[in-house]
Amino acid sequence: MRRRDFLGVVGGAAAWPVAAQAQKPALRIGFLYSGAANSFVALSRSRAIREGLRDNGLIDGRDYIIEARFAAGHYERFPELAKELAQAGVGVILTNTIASVRAAQRLVPPVPIVMLPINDPVGAGLISNLARPGGYTTGLASLNEDLTPKLLEYERAIVPKATLLAALFNPANPSNPKFVDELRSRASALGVSVRPVALQSPELLDAAFATIMEHPPDALQVIADSGLSDLSDRIAALALANRLPSFATSPIYAECGGLLAYGFSSTDFYARAGYYVKRILDGAKPGELPVEQPTRIELWINLKTARVLGLDIPTNVQQLADQVIE
Repeated sequence: MRRRDFLGVVGGAAAWPVAAQAQKPALRIGFLYSGAANSFVALSRSRAIREGLRDNGLIDGRDYIIEARFAAGHYERFPELAKELAQAGVGVILTNTIASVRAAQRLVPPVPIVMLPINDPVGAGLISNLARPGGYTTGLASLNEDLTPKLLEYERAIVPKATLLAALFNPANPSNPKFVDELRSRASALGVSVRPVALQSPELLDAAFATIMEHPPDALQVIADSGLSDLSDRIAALALANRLPSFATSPIYAECGGLLAYGFSSTDFYARAGYYVKRILDGAKPGELPVEQPTRIELWINLKTARVLGLDIPTNVQQLADQVIE
């Protein structure tokens, strides 16, 4: 799918008046995305970005034009794609995974960067601190390092006899092995073994599930990664086909058919990018804009999936849910 088809990019340089008789060209916004252009998740997040820009008074085609590049799960492509965006003359780049932030940070001359919730950006060395990130980078940080082990509580409540948990992770994401190690430590204390399964590329998802099912686990946890999130519908479908209860830290996963998700609303957070773009457009220095974290964590449960799996979701867990999919 072409970028024009996906994002509805308006050709030409639309402009808007900024002073009497003065015109300013539309800002070119780079969107450096980890997944595929035509995925359900990418389409949802693109809409959220546009809504956020509109909420901050920026109109598509008049005030900005989006230049999008999609790695389709191949993170080694980020340096090349970042250079393409720089050559296209973008004034800011939206990035949604650690590798894409690093690729954008290496551009010379530098381009302002807005992170779309990134796993532990301080620990990854992307910014100095949340309050004053420094350099040309700001945006949003996830709390996935805390949410990944939290899912264990729900897994134990729904599958109390589980002794083996599969963890699907992306080895190209430097935060993922750390998350797996923390999950393994927490699970071991509860008498649960964790078997990590690496997904090297989206094309190998079926093979990864075949590996998972060689020794069928009691449940599957999808480790927080934007590339894996982009595959939510496919992962959820494969888990259901293999009658495997599956859990993730992105609510959109439950929407796609996963059993349960516990995390922040990516729709709200992607829309928040509009605030940062507007501030930068108005002259703010990215490194002086504090990086925000989620203030609301949501629990989503898919009861349709639970019924197919023959699972009863405890009443107390259902009562905690922000969204129950019937």
